[in-house]
Amino acid sequence: MSVTGNWTIQRKYKKGWDPAPLRRCGSLFFRASEYDMKNIREYGIGPFSVAVIHGGPGASGDMAPVAKELALVCGILEPLQTSTSLEGQLQELHTSLKKHADLPITLIGHSWGAWLSFLFAARYPSYVKKLILIGSGVFEKKYALTIMATRLNRLNDADKLNVHSLKHALNDSHLENKDEVMAQFGKLMAQADSFDPIPFDNDELDAQYGIYHCVWQEAEDLRERGKLLEQGKKIQCPVVAIHGDYDSSPPEGIEEPLSKILKDFRFIILKNCGHYPWIERTAKDNFYEIIKTELK
Repeated sequence: MSVTGNWTIQRKYKKGWDPAPLRRCGSLFFRASEYDMKNIREYGIGPFSVAVIHGGPGASGDMAPVAKELALVCGILEPLQTSTSLEGQLQELHTSLKKHADLPITLIGHSWGAWLSFLFAARYPSYVKKLILIGSGVFEKKYALTIMATRLNRLNDADKLNVHSLKHALNDSHLENKDEVMAQFGKLMAQADSFDPIPFDNDELDAQYGIYHCVWQEAEDLRERGKLLEQGKKIQCPVVAIHGDYDSSPPEGIEEPLSKILKDFRFIILKNCGHYPWIERTAKDNFYEIIKTELK
């Protein structure tokens, strides 16, 4: 273990690797030929050897600020996931990268995008030369049990009531358009997940509840059955996980499972940092420094 300044704790792991067959996820399938190639953004000048993968599921555009910053050093792709199935999201990401990327590529996934990138690297190991997981979801259910309680404890009484009201609205079968409700709920969760955020409004963010509802059910089931973590046995590239110490998803829920299953794994903790490192006042610069170093 090494400590860099007052900012970062970094650990490196080397483990044996045992290939395992990949299980196809979910019962819904998405035709790659139906993927609208307008759903990819290019930043900077090619070749495009790095792609940022957004969270959610259904939080299209949340990685746009990161893409813009990293485009100062290399060409960046931002695929926008549109499928309402996990299998569909894997297929459309494959189609997008095959057409636009300079392969093999470095995938930088945030939150849900970290999981999707993890599964993609397992499915298509020849496509990925490095995997960077930012604020990943935890890889085993036992680590997820305290996440919502942690968030609620960080909110005032009015915001807590608002959270319960929004959750009720999302569960209302008579409410047709839930995208705005999801956006409001997401803002409150982001508030609870941030340590000292710079005031920021991402105009690129487009919350889509339909995608979230369908894909998350499949992904959560995959985690509960241990199949999510199991896919790590097929990953051949180096994996770096970057996690804020204030993120409501406990760091041990990423470090402990992945250190046992991945061939080449490093875990980096950012001090005084929440779920979105690029908006954190004291962690932002160090975050970008780490990412740019990993891209060299």
